[in-house]
Amino acid sequence: MRRGFAMVDSAGSSVNWLGVNFWSREGGPRMWTRYNAEVVREELRTLREHGLNVTRSFFFWPDFMPEPDSIDENCVANYQDFLRAHEEIGMSTIPTFLVGHMSGQNFDPPWRAGRDLYSDVWMVERQAWFVERMTRRFADSSAVAGWLISNEMPIYGEATSDRDVVSSWAKLMVQAVRAGGGHQPVSIGDGAWGIEVTGVDNGFSVRELGELTDFLGPHVYRMEDDQIRQHYAAAFICEMVSTFGHPVVLEEFGLSSDFASDEHAAHYYRQALHNTLLAGTTGWMAWNNTDFDNLADQDPYRHHPFELHFGLTSVDGTPKSQLKEMAAFARTLSEIDIANCRREDAQAALVVPEHMEGDVPITDAEDNKFPFSVLRQSYVSAKLADLPVGLTRERDGVSQDCSLYLLPSTKQLTAPSCYQLERSARDGAVVYVSYCHGTSEFQRGPWFAHLNEMFGIEHQLRYGLVDRIEHESLELTFTADFGGLAAGTTLRFAVSGNEHSRSYLPVRPTDAEVVAVDQDGRPALLRRKVGSGWIVLCTYPLEHMASLVPGVNPDETVRLYDALAATAGVRRSVLVDNPLVSADVLRNDDGRRFAFVISHSDHVAKVEPQVPAGGLVDPESGATVDSVELEPHGVRMLVLES
Repeated sequence: MRRGFAMVDSAGSSVNWLGVNFWSREGGPRMWTRYNAEVVREELRTLREHGLNVTRSFFFWPDFMPEPDSIDENCVANYQDFLRAHEEIGMSTIPTFLVGHMSGQNFDPPWRAGRDLYSDVWMVERQAWFVERMTRRFADSSAVAGWLISNEMPIYGEATSDRDVVSSWAKLMVQAVRAGGGHQPVSIGDGAWGIEVTGVDNGFSVRELGELTDFLGPHVYRMEDDQIRQHYAAAFICEMVSTFGHPVVLEEFGLSSDFASDEHAAHYYRQALHNTLLAGTTGWMAWNNTDFDNLADQDPYRHHPFELHFGLTSVDGTPKSQLKEMAAFARTLSEIDIANCRREDAQAALVVPEHMEGDVPITDAEDNKFPFSVLRQSYVSAKLADLPVGLTRERDGVSQDCSLYLLPSTKQLTAPSCYQLERSARDGAVVYVSYCHGTSEFQRGPWFAHLNEMFGIEHQLRYGLVDRIEHESLELTFTADFGGLAAGTTLRFAVSGNEHSRSYLPVRPTDAEVVAVDQDGRPALLRRKVGSGWIVLCTYPLEHMASLVPGVNPDETVRLYDALAATAGVRRSVLVDNPLVSADVLRNDDGRRFAFVISHSDHVAKVEPQVPAGGLVDPESGATVDSVELEPHGVRMLVLES
């Protein structure tokens, strides 16, 4: 299964952006009415000296469009100088048109007067007029790299359940860019927070907007209760977004220095950058370029003071640890020639249920958003097991070219997919399902077309009731060899869940073999031979339970996934026998392959990577590398030679 997509410009050249969302420290959102050309150039030079090549800039709407039929020419002149400043040092920028929301506050042009941004015909026409006119002024500038319609419009224009109206609004805005002569890549700037990614409908369909635009741009500021889930938070979102077949740009990410020490801020940036790179991301724009201590009396910083300190530099221009991480990442991108790099094909697939997209009639909203957390936890375990994993959407037809299919804590699956997965097993794949009742009482039970036949069991469910997990921890003891797990091996898992989900599936085997039992001797893991492959059932919601436990990663699911990969014959180019260290590979079109070894440990980690078909070489010295020592949360890039 192909993973990740490159973005190209109008000339067909690959586009890879590394930069920041930009406000000058002289004014923040009000910079265009307080423009200081010298300070702007100083700020841009600092970014360029650290390897950054792009900014995302903003037409602050109340200042740029003070009346419904006029554009402020002073702001335009200042923006023209801003473009010249980029040209002078070899940078480019991505203008953002409809900027009403910014850093915790919505700012309206005074003439909006409460009109709806999506459905009021006059209001939509005024937005399109502004977009077209601004595009026409700047489309020919060599400093313009792309266009964004808005900034987090689901916050500014508010979320809505009417996807048709939102998609129509978006289409008209994109058409306005093209009418103004904008030939560069364009996207919406909505954050990619739609139901297809989060399970919660805000009216902005990632699927539909992707069809209108040239790239999709997640905004990720998740706060987790598990360090490794935090490390992979942005990567997982980017993976989810990439399933629609469009390039992905991490349009916003970052942190306030008020929320993290310099050391831990560096760790977060390092992990977010490298893990999203390995997730197929083609661009990165941190939030944001500078701190704003001199604007403490200005909204939105007055009432959201942590927004003062999201910068890559302090207010006097001094680089912070985050900018140093961006500079190191820029060097890595140059060394591997990122424009010509691709991920290797995925051999393991996480299945995204169709129900998550919310288009299945008469389903429960809780069930729709439930898959997000279990898929994310499963993704983390797969990455820690060094699996070449991708995501496949059930609605688009489950990919049929993988060796291993993972359906973590799955309650709902459409009938055709059940039969398709069984056919995939018959053709040689391993299909793994861990069962879960879900977290709501709505039709609590298995939504599988032929559960008993598919898994070779007879379930022993009682209508309307759950079989509660009484123990505080779960022990799975293997009664047969499975992958690399020998009979007698015991895996232990934390137990969690609510009154619905803290439950197991009671079964009696028919055609299936029990390969592991729980501490009470009940079947916990079963496998059924189907053609030349296997269907594997876990009767406990391992991934769901782990997703609710703070600080759980890495848990024993990593060892289980490793065994599933061995059973499926998944080829892993690099393996690390330490669940706190992960490895993945990028391939350059010229044949070079690059291995990234990433530590998630708070301590120095020394590992001896296994390369089944080759070896590792230091890219600078050319020396063979047998062991790797990583600083806390460190990353090492090596050349993989066959």
